[in-house]
Amino acid sequence: MAVGMSRPRSAHTATVRALSEGPGASRTVGDPTTGIDPDDLPDGLVVADETGTVICFNAAAARITATPGAAAIGRSLHQALPLEDLKGRRWWDLTDPYGGLAIRVGQPERNLLLPGGREVLVSARYVREAPTGPVRRLVVSLRGTEARRRTELSHAELIATVAHELRSPLTSVKGFTATLLAKWERFTDDQKRLMLETVDADANRVNRLIAELLDISRIDSGRLELRRQPVDVSAAVERHIQALTANGQAPDRFLVRTRQPLPDLWADPDKVDQVLGNLLENAVRHGEGTVTIEIAPASAPGKSDETGTAVTVSDEGPGIPEESMARVFTRFWRGSKRGGTGLGLYIVKGIVEAHGGTITVDRAPGGGAEFRFILPVSAPAYLV
Repeated sequence: MAVGMSRPRSAHTATVRALSEGPGASRTVGDPTTGIDPDDLPDGLVVADETGTVICFNAAAARITATPGAAAIGRSLHQALPLEDLKGRRWWDLTDPYGGLAIRVGQPERNLLLPGGREVLVSARYVREAPTGPVRRLVVSLRGTEARRRTELSHAELIATVAHELRSPLTSVKGFTATLLAKWERFTDDQKRLMLETVDADANRVNRLIAELLDISRIDSGRLELRRQPVDVSAAVERHIQALTANGQAPDRFLVRTRQPLPDLWADPDKVDQVLGNLLENAVRHGEGTVTIEIAPASAPGKSDETGTAVTVSDEGPGIPEESMARVFTRFWRGSKRGGTGLGLYIVKGIVEAHGGTITVDRAPGGGAEFRFILPVSAPAYLV
């Protein structure tokens, strides 16, 4: 079938297998051994032959470039994909894939511009029969910049949030220490103690924020380390309740229900404490009425034949609006205007999932918010 003629479904695409078999390969549609068609690929795929003529222009490429595939097939690559760099230079003239250095194997991904100024991420591979032979096929991958822009926006928002959260305690620390150093003799012991206690509290706040940032970095990069040990969840809950009551909460505000027997749980005790602390503090700060904590055995996530431990924390406050529940575990979500970085629940979800568990949010029977997480037993291999 000649290039440029009408073809069914992916009429303008070349076989995926043909892209790697060299210049003599068939240009039929699809790969009969795998069933892969270029139109099934999520990224744009453009392939030019040894003359620079486009022989493949898949559906994703047509969507990204707003150029119909039928209009691109059979045309010169310069015409079908007129790319420019950010300085306005024509990309194919600049890189000269067919006439440039024979040792080049391709171009790394970079931002280029389509007609009209739309940005697109482009990478290219030069297919040669011999390491320094002429280019027989030019394979170009195209991706939209939306995902990268969302990531960059998220990073910028994180930096802005961190800068804002750090400014207040650091200003306080700087102000009090400067005042004490300049006028130490003028203050009474009680005044000095009050200022030093404020400095200590603000320093702890900075430490917590830095710890959150480190956790986010480890979660996002998949480097969150777990040191699994036997964990008594009931005892951990009691410790947190005692700490909250010591800070002024009424003891009768908390109701703990434990259903025995609980399975032996192997998890990172510090990380479990972090999850429990965040959920309980949120229930106290943003909720109302009785805070109920239920601890019970449950099926491990995705494994009905294995056991795990489920912990449910609920309150009797206004709860979380239905339209916000899908965003609860995202960065910077805040349930109210009562402070916080909005990073806590994002970190909680990362910790639970790192253990192989799951966490969900729903409305509590009393009308408030209900968070429920399940951790699998996860006993070490040498104990199995």
